[in-house]
Amino acid sequence: MMTLRQVNHCGKADYGWLQARYAFSFGHYFDPDFMGYKTLRVLNQEIIAPENAFQPKTYPHVDILNIVLQGSAEYRDSLGNKINISEGECIRFSPRPDLSYSEHNLCPDKPLTRLQLWLNACPQQEYYPAQKIALPAESNMLVASPNGENSSIQLRQQIWITQLNITPENTQHIKLKGKNAYLQSIHGGADITTKNGNLIKMDCNDGVFIQDESELTISSAKAIRALLIDIGE
Repeated sequence: MMTLRQVNHCGKADYGWLQARYAFSFGHYFDPDFMGYKTLRVLNQEIIAPENAFQPKTYPHVDILNIVLQGSAEYRDSLGNKINISEGECIRFSPRPDLSYSEHNLCPDKPLTRLQLWLNACPQQEYYPAQKIALPAESNMLVASPNGENSSIQLRQQIWITQLNITPENTQHIKLKGKNAYLQSIHGGADITTKNGNLIKMDCNDGVFIQDESELTISSAKAIRALLIDIGE
């Protein structure tokens, strides 16, 4: 079964210095029907204006995955540690409960645009050091996985996250590892077909809930860049 989550039905915020879109309930946006999806707790796209920042805060027991689509970011913790990432990079934080963390766009003239995912972490697994990888926009690659396979980021949960780039010439056939998945368009639209022939059409920035499917075929009339979040439960 597949269910479309259209971008124009998602939560939105505009604070001047911050513009945001929320796939699930977050901050001042609350929808009891969209409180996350299995162990995927948050999926936001946010634009931070030049020389602005999220102030220090603490986090629950999650892995936070940030993918920078434009600009650059500096992350700081309350111990004074700093990490910088730029467009085309992805970073994973496993926040410690005794520390606070902030995010800064230090550039004087360029906004920071990034995707952010929160993934519930296994309670038995504690803090992991921050980890980042290069994520070229046009690549097809495993971004994150439970064991860090193929040089991907390691997660504290049975989740596999793959970046897909599909053009009209390279329809992809994908076997899913778990019973649930979420497909998020970063740019462009596609047709998604299940093994039983069910079809759903997604447009730019739409999402698709996928349940009890073992295989997908994804094709695009133009091109699509997307994240496939395969949840192993």
